This record gives sequence, C-alpha cells and structure tokens, in this order.
Amino acid sequence: MNRSRAVSAKPLSLRKLPREFYDRDTVTVAGELLGKYLVNVSRGVERVGKIVEVEAYLGPHDLAAHSSRGLTERTRVMFGPPGHAYVYMIYGMYHCMNVVTEREGHASAVLLRAVEPMKNIEGRTQGPGRLCKAMRIDRRFNTHDLTSGDFFIAVQPTAESFLIVKRPRVGVGYAGRWAKRLLRFYIRGNPFVSKL
Repeated sequence: MNRSRAVSAKPLSLRKLPREFYDRDTVTVAGELLGKYLVNVSRGVERVGKIVEVEAYLGPHDLAAHSSRGLTERTRVMFGPPGHAYVYMIYGMYHCMNVVTEREGHASAVLLRAVEPMKNIEGRTQGPGRLCKAMRIDRRFNTHDLTSGDFFIAVQPTAESFLIVKRPRVGVGYAGRWAKRLLRFYIRGNPFVSKL
C-alpha cells in the first residue's frame, strides 16, 4: 500500500545539485534525477521526497513540449538558464513542476512525475499534480533557482543502485511520433511510481 511517511527513518545528509548538473543533455539529466531528493523548506517545515519518476521534454522540436509553441510568458523560464523550476497549472487546479535543462535558449525540461515520501509529506505523491500538492509546490516557485534558497534538488553522498525503466510519456497522444518516444523514466519496482 502506498502510504506516505511523516518522518524519515534515518537522517538524510544532502548536498544541493550544482548548476552544471542541469546544464547537460536532457535525457541524461532525466535519468540522473532518479534517486535524487526534492526538498522544500517553507514555514519552518522541511519536506523531502525522493524522485522516482520523470519525463524528458527535449525543446521546441519536441511536439509534446510546451516550448514547441514558441516563447510565451508561460514558457519563458524554459528558454532561460538551466537549473530553474518551471511550475505551471493544468485543468485550472493542479500544479506541475519541471526542471529546466541544457543551455539558455534550448527550452528543454524534465517533468517530475512522482516522489517517494521521505520526510514530512502527507498524501499521495504519484503523478505530477499529487506530487506538487503533497510537497506544497505552487506557482510561487515558478522560475525559482534550484541552486539557491530553501527549494532545491539534492543528492546523498552514498548513492543507491537501481534499475531504470523507459516508457512513452503520459498524456501526449497529440504529439504524433513524439508520443511514442521512450522519454519517461522510473525506478523499477518502486511502489511510488505512477500506476497507469
């Protein structure tokens, strides 16, 4: 059963990812975000979730990416420097969080689809909307520099090993041949991965 955990069983020794981590090939970053930790410290509460599922969006030529519609006020952050959060709302009620990748102007990003609750998270975390709700992420975090402040992605000194599964992205049937590309990545066997 996928129940959340209020407190981590063991203390986490975390180090923020540097900008160089994000300033690389989007597919590489997507795969390497798995097992990293999304941290949101707000109002004195530190919430931590281990990233277990992501999707890569490769830039304006990728018809499933928001940036395929060009530079708009909404997508401006995607065209900016890497290592920033792109947070938007869908269906007028759910927030989704992406991590901007590659060089400025490339307009690519990685969508965070699911986290495993590690500390102070209540509620389900499978799916980008539920993830943001449980982690208290909303539009206030759009454009936030993930290398600074109290909202960031981090790594533990000792990395765990796991197998990565590759599948097509979710809900992008409109994107033609791009809908079938294997750009969704998740940790095999992790119970917090989305059930589709």
